[in-house]
Amino acid sequence: MASSKEAVLQASGRERSVSDLEKPPRSLADSTDGSSLVYDYDSPEDRKLLRKIDLRLIPIVTLLYLLSFLDRSNIGNAKIDGLTKDLHVSPPAYNTALALFFLSNLVFEVPANVSSSLFESWDALKRLNPQIWLPTLTFAWGIASVGQGLITNQPGLFGIRILLGATEAGLFPGVIYVFSVYYRRRERHWRVAIFFGGAALAGAFGGILAYAIGKMEGVGGKRGWQWIFILEGLLTIVISWAAYFLVPTWSHNAKFLTSEERSRLLARLAPDSDSGKKERFAWVCVRQAIADPLVWGYAFLFHGFAFALFSLSVFLPTIIADLGFATWKAQLMTVPPNVLAALGIAFGAWLAARTGKRAPLIIGAAGVAIVEVYVLNVRTAGAQYAGVHFAALGVYTGNALLLSWPSENISGQTKRAIGVAMQITIGDLGSATGLLLYRPAFADNHFRKPHIIAIGYLTFAILVTASLWYWMASENQRRAEIIAAGKDEEVDYETKVLLGDREVHWKYQV
Repeated sequence: MASSKEAVLQASGRERSVSDLEKPPRSLADSTDGSSLVYDYDSPEDRKLLRKIDLRLIPIVTLLYLLSFLDRSNIGNAKIDGLTKDLHVSPPAYNTALALFFLSNLVFEVPANVSSSLFESWDALKRLNPQIWLPTLTFAWGIASVGQGLITNQPGLFGIRILLGATEAGLFPGVIYVFSVYYRRRERHWRVAIFFGGAALAGAFGGILAYAIGKMEGVGGKRGWQWIFILEGLLTIVISWAAYFLVPTWSHNAKFLTSEERSRLLARLAPDSDSGKKERFAWVCVRQAIADPLVWGYAFLFHGFAFALFSLSVFLPTIIADLGFATWKAQLMTVPPNVLAALGIAFGAWLAARTGKRAPLIIGAAGVAIVEVYVLNVRTAGAQYAGVHFAALGVYTGNALLLSWPSENISGQTKRAIGVAMQITIGDLGSATGLLLYRPAFADNHFRKPHIIAIGYLTFAILVTASLWYWMASENQRRAEIIAAGKDEEVDYETKVLLGDREVHWKYQV
């Protein structure tokens, strides 16, 4: 049996020499069309290239995630429009239906992202690239979303939520993985933040849509809540068809770029990470991800935030309705908190780019959420509604910043794919827990007990963030001292591939 080193080297191939990894290329004389490129990572040509990639990639994947979040969370809008009453679903059973989505989601997320890695690596599966994979997932969950409007009983609700969770599982980790093969590490976090901003926009958009669609009560013999699912699902299906023509394929074969632009893109990626290199799948890389404490740290961090994130997104209409507002008012009153969250995401991403720091901003966002979740425990409706705004601000901003961390700090394409999927999977365990706890048995004092538990989860997230920050900063310092002392032994390409993010010249993004 081949050794771990041999397996990693076989998986990684030998497309680039050691000099490519040790020194950023200043010129590229052998581009695919024979032209020469004078190279600078922040040159006007680079900025033009990034704008072209941004315009092709970010709008469509953000729209897909907006639809994903809309189709998973619109059940909260449907509930206050009569879903549980018509289907004879008890309050505990409703919470179970919500949790089933995330349990199904977490079961399929790691296999879905392993599939992304396999699709990139195996010639037999070259057709199943992001351009096919992501729109197909979107089409599948669009059908499931329409199905939510056609069910007639509680078992049907349980089954369709399981199907929806399975079909949505591959989108988020898949897109994060695609970002890692188009952008240098320092360029990813604000793009991930914009992408995640689709979740906040979905909340705002969903409230307006639910209010408008709810007026179709009785049309075609269907209830308003049924039309919410059917029309929003049909919207997803239509956009999935367009996505087949808009989502780009892998960076080394991107048809929307010229051959010179592809050469420049791969040259930008080469010294920064392994993103521009073709890597074959190997199980040893999966084991490396599972054995890495940092991977688990990123996962537990999202676990802490996800409890509050998805509980807030699904139960927001109910929380507002419980403050004494009519159904139609509750639908519309979900819009301002989500708009504020979207603005917070944009500001957090900008500040992270300016400061080059992620950890202190995540801690600050969690602190804002803790203070305002505490405000939700007071009895005054106005204060509680204000608390909803800032809880959304802190929770959404923190999540937007933390979700790009694994893709920036994990080296090795398969290892990174597994690490990203593990983060989402373990995070979804927090989501399922939150959805099970926001149940009628704990509804006293406007869900006071679940709110307190949410504060505990956010406090846990702060502790995990501080630990990751301390460990990575210390390791960066240790490696810098080794390099400054001239004790960094020159290693060959094979060893660099084997070590990945453990290699002494690798610097963690904190």
